[in-house]
Amino acid sequence: MTPLSRLRLADLLPLATIGLRTRPARAALSVLGVAIGIAAMIGVLGITRSSQAEVLSRIDRLGTNLLTVVNGRTFGSTESELPMTATKSIVRSESVLAASATAELPGVSVYRSDRIPRQQTGGLEVRATDMTLLSTLDATVAHGAFLNEATAVYPAVVLGHEAARGLGIAALSAQWDLRVWVGDRWYTVIGILRPIELAPEIDRSALIGFEAAKRDFGYAGSPSRIYVRTVTEQTALVAQMLNRATDPQNPGQVKVSRPSESLLARLTVADSTTSLMLGLGAVALLVGGIGIANVMVISVLERRSEIGLRRAMGAARRHVAAQFVVESLLLGLGGGIVGVLLGTLATQVVAWQRDWQALIPPGAVGAGLAAAVGIGVLAGLYPALRAARLAPTEALRA
Repeated sequence: MTPLSRLRLADLLPLATIGLRTRPARAALSVLGVAIGIAAMIGVLGITRSSQAEVLSRIDRLGTNLLTVVNGRTFGSTESELPMTATKSIVRSESVLAASATAELPGVSVYRSDRIPRQQTGGLEVRATDMTLLSTLDATVAHGAFLNEATAVYPAVVLGHEAARGLGIAALSAQWDLRVWVGDRWYTVIGILRPIELAPEIDRSALIGFEAAKRDFGYAGSPSRIYVRTVTEQTALVAQMLNRATDPQNPGQVKVSRPSESLLARLTVADSTTSLMLGLGAVALLVGGIGIANVMVISVLERRSEIGLRRAMGAARRHVAAQFVVESLLLGLGGGIVGVLLGTLATQVVAWQRDWQALIPPGAVGAGLAAAVGIGVLAGLYPALRAARLAPTEALRA
């Protein structure tokens, strides 16, 4: 009786790497196909996770307890007026920590010079505001100072970040007075704000005091937008009560929004984009697997004489099949390792460019390697079975 043929693992690995060692260029191209798919998946997950962590960090830093109260817009695209008593009524509401009113001044624009045509507003607005706005928005001044009890009654203006950029003003200097043309008169710039993510309309506005607005532009005293800072745990409840507190007679016209929800919406958009990119990465991985299968089929055809010789010397069909499956597995594993490294590198570069904390999900690395090995094994099954089915005499004759 013929004894059973055996193949040790120490012998299987050298046999399985013969094709890789003799044709390194072809092996490298096969590895690259899988690596591109894995790199795309790891990069997408890593960049998305880093971006989401940055958004969540910004939300935590900015707070989710800020509410904005408006009354829609008029036909002239300016904000509609709210009742004069709205701010005081809101401040007296339960769980409200602070409230600051602003009023968009219709027909009033800000320019760098009095020679610029009035219709060229550059999308900038002029708002009257009270002196508590910065504390309510948790905003800071980049240059100069904000309005106070003294400057609020004089022709003094504080520029939002985007407004300052639009007017070509980068900083303030103590050497001379910097002035801008507001409406039909000159105002002295006393401060420039840092960007306020939760109030972009303030970023593109020039802010003046209520008293100056009444004197120079006929402001009647009704706010058009109120910012409300609440107890964090009660924000949702306060939002439901603000309509009636703002305008008891017409609560249905009042719109209350939570600016932080716009940042949270980015996470939803990022999730949908991630799913699409992962799908593209999976397609690239599948193409890489097909490439490995193609290479393995060619390898079987080229090594028919080797297969026939091994079979004639006593190698069983399973040994021949194992050789080619392991070879295909190694190609997939190599592609997975290279892909993980490339995806990690891409995540690190993007995070460094955007000043994020780079985060690579450990589960994504494990899943990527497992997918690469799985693709490698599946791609090698058909070529391995084909090689195992070759009869020794037929293979040697070829």
